[in-house]
Amino acid sequence: MANSANNDSFPFGGGEMGTLICLRNWSDTGLGPVSGWPQSLKTTVGILLRSPLPIVLLWGPDGVMIYNDAYSDFAGGRHPLLFGSKVREGWPEVADFNDNVMKVGLSGGTLSYRDQELTLHRKGFPEQVWMNLDYSPVLDENGRPAGVLAIVVETTQRVLTERALAKMEERLRQALNASGMVGTFDWHVQSDTFFADAQFAEMFSVDPAKGDKGAPLAEYLAGIHPEDAERVANAVNRAVTTGGSYVQEYRLLRKDGSIRWVEARGECLSDQDGGSSRFVGVVVDITSQKNAQERQRLLAREADHRVKNIFANFHSMISLSARSARTPKEMAEALRGRLDALLRAKDLIRPGIMGTEHASKHTTVDALVRTVLQPYEDGSPARIILSGPDVPVGAKAVTGLALALHEAATNAVKYGALSQTSGSISVTWSASGDDLHLEWEETGGPLIDTAPLARGFGSILTERSVTGELLGKIEHDWRRSGLRLKLSVPLERLAA
Repeated sequence: MANSANNDSFPFGGGEMGTLICLRNWSDTGLGPVSGWPQSLKTTVGILLRSPLPIVLLWGPDGVMIYNDAYSDFAGGRHPLLFGSKVREGWPEVADFNDNVMKVGLSGGTLSYRDQELTLHRKGFPEQVWMNLDYSPVLDENGRPAGVLAIVVETTQRVLTERALAKMEERLRQALNASGMVGTFDWHVQSDTFFADAQFAEMFSVDPAKGDKGAPLAEYLAGIHPEDAERVANAVNRAVTTGGSYVQEYRLLRKDGSIRWVEARGECLSDQDGGSSRFVGVVVDITSQKNAQERQRLLAREADHRVKNIFANFHSMISLSARSARTPKEMAEALRGRLDALLRAKDLIRPGIMGTEHASKHTTVDALVRTVLQPYEDGSPARIILSGPDVPVGAKAVTGLALALHEAATNAVKYGALSQTSGSISVTWSASGDDLHLEWEETGGPLIDTAPLARGFGSILTERSVTGELLGKIEHDWRRSGLRLKLSVPLERLAA
């Protein structure tokens, strides 16, 4: 509605609120007729009426409200009765808040609030709103504060949108974490600005603060294992050049020296001209899967290795029993006894690779050596010679030491002294200083021309058990007359 007053009269323009000023009887507000308003009041009202921002003037000690069209929209169902009312009465639900505004403003002070939360009754029911509020005093002709000018910008929709977005982002983060995802990335190709969430940045050993600010792609590539970095960089460049998808598995080398496996999936987005503009995607931590695959591979190799060893042991025991038995019955009994002994020895190395589980009993070195070698005894005192003191072996150490002895015995059956009727084994041990020293020596077997060119899987298992599980040392001396094996283990570790 246009202002019906003359162009030279007050107020000049001002839309609907300008018209209401002219039509309203101001005598009941304490301000009196418009013709008697001081120039400071008229000037301030003229300014606020022409502002596109919601502005309200609170004049006098009662804070009589005069506002513009934008503020009338903010007032909702309170308008037009709110126009010309006292602020404490017009907004009774926030009377205390406005009381403080009037006290500060009429004392010459200013106030400013950002996303101030209030509960208003603009539509006949309580409504939670957020606003940016700025209050400043208006001076009269004598330079004293006579009113307070308030700029009111409602931010409710923005606040609610931001909160909803924050909740969605939190749910997304939880979903990513639950699914094993490390995080997301967004590389702006033309500016070489790589954005990522904090979790992604940490995995690549990049300052998480750079995730939001952005950093060159090279900073993230630096976190990739050197053996994989060139391959990954080439794959990224290929995806950007061709505009295709990107899928790569690679290792991350963390600052603490640890290695994590990840799978990265991405897609290049094109701009209006068809060029590559952004490269977006996710990275998934697959370390546990990779470790499981490696364990499965080792278990399969170990199972295959042990099956072969079992057949070699069976062959040796059958030959050994046949040589010493006079009748089929004696051979069956001898073979049964050796099989039982072999099963008892197997119980000592029942756990999986590298001692992931442990036997549940304590024993001694003497008992352990005799248990492992008993299946190969033929009654000859010169076949297997054992010598050493009673040294305790704890439940955790049984597996590693038994595995080392069992592998040595199996190799002797297949290639060494126990493969010949004239062969013999001498096992001696002693405890000196802080270590157990054990020596395995074979004689009478096939002559050895050279040491094996490659280590078998059994040798790898033995070394891992002795050096890894027991923190010991193992040495192989491939002499022409037979193998000499030297093994040392800390006594403290052995007794554990």
